[in-house]
Amino acid sequence: MKVLLYFENQKLISKSGIGRAMRLQQEALSHTNVEVTTDPHCSDYDVLHINTYGVNSMHMVRRARRMGKKVVYHAHSTYEDFRNSFVGSNWIAPFYKHHLVSLYRQGDALITPTPYSKSLLRSYGLTQPIYPISNGINLAKYAQSSDKVAKFREHFNLTPDQKTVISVGLFFERKGIFDFVQLADNNPNITFIWFGYTDPKLIPAKVRRVVEGAHPNNLIFAGYITGDVILGAYQGADLFLYPSFEETEGIVVLEALASKQNTLIRDIPVYDPWLTDQKNCYKAKDVAEFQTKMDAILNGQAPDLTEAGYQVAQARDLAVIGQQLAQTYDKVLSQ
Repeated sequence: MKVLLYFENQKLISKSGIGRAMRLQQEALSHTNVEVTTDPHCSDYDVLHINTYGVNSMHMVRRARRMGKKVVYHAHSTYEDFRNSFVGSNWIAPFYKHHLVSLYRQGDALITPTPYSKSLLRSYGLTQPIYPISNGINLAKYAQSSDKVAKFREHFNLTPDQKTVISVGLFFERKGIFDFVQLADNNPNITFIWFGYTDPKLIPAKVRRVVEGAHPNNLIFAGYITGDVILGAYQGADLFLYPSFEETEGIVVLEALASKQNTLIRDIPVYDPWLTDQKNCYKAKDVAEFQTKMDAILNGQAPDLTEAGYQVAQARDLAVIGQQLAQTYDKVLSQ
């Protein structure tokens, strides 16, 4: 079997969740017997596995249809997670939803990261087979490393006893950035670090003001950082706090769990049923509850759930995900 993985505008999406998914899919399929190509001019493939939504993506689907190829559309994006992101996103969102549905309808099957995102797709009236498959995680990459932790602490000049809370995401209101800022303002003795970057021209003025300076001194917007520093942050911080209001999965949550980091997330439907409050993570509904649970975790008054969280990541290791993708391709070819 040969699969064409297609991602449009790879440079543009490289720092996004879809950009991560591209790398993860390639690595996951390396654990299988599936032959993979990313050459858009290839014609001897069996399945087009398409991940993006632009004009070239539409052309790729039409071309595949003309050649009689099977098409698997990866539904990374939904109407719900597009809102409260870029400038004008709420105005565009209904049109974006219509565009997504018209594209997704062209797939012989859909892959989406979670049961929650599957339920959203069904609510759009999509009727073809939908397979919830996690984006996955490379467990080995997040193995414990004191050297990486040291590089993280050195990069930010953190003292040995300095408490740190981190989050990772684009500069979107949807990501809960204002709640993160409020928590930093409420806790001046804790260092808060937000990893990630979005071009300021693309984000609303109220978000841009916060990122560019209207935030407390104990909050650092670190930008887009890769390598040992971010891996050390996942392991060496005292808490990963992710206040996002909407996700289709949340790859960064898997990265925190794989790092055996204390994990506190917003209590939203996407995490059901695979993440359970006080079993393999902690959940909060608002700033007050984030504060209460953060205090308990940082003060050692909450049970350590990192091993249980790691088991969630373990079940989504890329070797497992690769087999699930391969099985999905088989099902689509046998339809």
